[in-house]
Amino acid sequence: MSTSSMSMSFLQFCFQQCPSPSLSLFSPSSSFNLSVSTTTKPATVSCCVSQSQFQSQVSVVNGNVDGKVTERAEIRLGLPSKGRMASDTLDLLKLSNLEVWFQRPKDIVRKLLTGDLDLGIVGFDTVSEYGQGNEDLIIVHNALEYGDCHLSLAIPKYGIFENINSLRELGQMPQWTAEKPLRVATGFSYLGPKFMKDNGLKHVVFSTADGALEAAPAMGIADAILDLVSSGTTLRENNLKEIEGGIVLKSQAVLVASRKSLMQRKGVLDTTHEILERLEAHLRAMGQFTVTANMRGSSAEEVAERILSQTSLSGLQGPTISPVFCKRDGKVTADYYAIVICVPKKALYKSVQQLRAVRHAWKFISVSELLRKFYACHFGLYCMFTENAASHLIGGSGVLISPLTYIFDEETPRWRELLSKLGL
Repeated sequence: MSTSSMSMSFLQFCFQQCPSPSLSLFSPSSSFNLSVSTTTKPATVSCCVSQSQFQSQVSVVNGNVDGKVTERAEIRLGLPSKGRMASDTLDLLKLSNLEVWFQRPKDIVRKLLTGDLDLGIVGFDTVSEYGQGNEDLIIVHNALEYGDCHLSLAIPKYGIFENINSLRELGQMPQWTAEKPLRVATGFSYLGPKFMKDNGLKHVVFSTADGALEAAPAMGIADAILDLVSSGTTLRENNLKEIEGGIVLKSQAVLVASRKSLMQRKGVLDTTHEILERLEAHLRAMGQFTVTANMRGSSAEEVAERILSQTSLSGLQGPTISPVFCKRDGKVTADYYAIVICVPKKALYKSVQQLRAVRHAWKFISVSELLRKFYACHFGLYCMFTENAASHLIGGSGVLISPLTYIFDEETPRWRELLSKLGL
């Protein structure tokens, strides 16, 4: 899956249930922008500007030459333009007065610097390469937990490089001279030379290239490549290897903002705060499930005692237990108690086992049925262990398991760090 596809999938969770009236999407590669209605009816997409209007708009987006904050009321978020975007994602990117602009990753960084965008989500490698340490770029969230890769130097496994396994050994090879330098193919014309200079390699020349670089050494047009590596499979398929000390930086998706926009444009700081809170809450909730069950007991304390006797059932801070009232023989009684706990995915099966253990008499549930229910939850579906299965294990009416979308905790430290960077 591409980084931009993962961006949209991730944001699908992070921006749902937001009450803004509309969302606008823009792409300079198109001749129109998209407006999505967010009424209860299915979303409709319509062309809402003319060609001449769009061309005028593009001239602003691509050309804020003086670096000042332009006069506009909308807040703009840049996302990578490549990759497939599911239509239902449009309904989930809803923040008041927010425009989403689909751009090439490097253009997101450039337009943050010119003030044509206020916020963007791109790889840290892109920010480092095209931002080049510019102080107007502020990393708001540095670990969105997708798009993981690293920028690394790779050399052939064969020939004169067969016994070269470190950057130091590469730099000490007698083959490299001022007349015949080490040739490196890369798309990172800023980070590459900077890395070599910082590590004391003098006789190096870079050739810039986009796209697949792995064939360059075999074709004889480069001695090494400097490129992004995820799993390393492509390198191995082309008889290339990474070397010790050859990693330039580690990268993943980050949320980056324009300092000028945060300080000068009305509403950008507040919107950034909301986006940051939602991102943090979603990341905290990833892999967590809510387990809800009814249990027989004489009191809430007695039920809590049984629940807390099992280590996997304590939840984040402890179980929430409340009486379930029913009417029997004309009287309102509370023979059952509802328990709610938060369980990580890796402990879900163990938690079900321990729920069984809190009652001496239980009824067997088949492994196949348990696994079917577990994987239903894993793919984001609600699931329930029914009356004939887990309900008998704990004396209740059923066990409900649902994935969590958000866990809002105390205010994120990243917000305080951002305010500190801004001097606020």
